[in-house]
Amino acid sequence: MTVIVNNKETDLTQGNTIADLAKQLELPEKGVAIALHNRMIPREKWADQTLQPNDSLVIIKAACGG
Repeated sequence: MTVIVNNKETDLTQGNTIADLAKQLELPEKGVAIALHNRMIPREKWADQTLQPNDSLVIIKAACGG
């Protein structure tokens, strides 16, 4: 299934949830936020949030520095 991640087509190869996508993309355990159709999804709901073909997601990684 293909979804749109940060304006780029991405194939979700296993599973169909945000948690599956995060695992596939090897996202870190902390410092990451994901929005589905411009709506933030709390991390505790990632495993319950089913994705559909062509869903649009934005992944934001926290950065530190100065």
